[in-house]
Amino acid sequence: MTAMEKVRIDKWLWAARFFKTRALSKAAIEGGKVHVGGQRVKASKELTAGTELTIRQGWDEKQIRVDALSDKRRGAPEAAALYTETEQSILAREQLAAERKAASSSHYPPDQRPNKKQRRQIHRFQREQELD
Repeated sequence: MTAMEKVRIDKWLWAARFFKTRALSKAAIEGGKVHVGGQRVKASKELTAGTELTIRQGWDEKQIRVDALSDKRRGAPEAAALYTETEQSILAREQLAAERKAASSSHYPPDQRPNKKQRRQIHRFQREQELD
């Protein structure tokens, strides 16, 4: 980590290991997945220490505070030292993950696909339901 005053947000997200490449980082920013203070930003936005970010990655939304700046990608322990995730964000992500796990565990897929006769019966049943 170097002592910097400002760094581009796309470079910082890449250096903090939120995205594998700067191109992915830039695409996420342009896609509205990264917000600073609740506002969408451009990839050229310069970050300073203490800035609050909201980053959406897949199902998860992380609220973090920038603790240090770096424009060089280093090891994971050094990257983790660049930011702190808020307690509310951690709790919300864990709760949503538990809800997703509970929802998926109640769904049991069939053991096999329906055969031709069963498919015909399903289609016949669906047509009858549409007519009612």
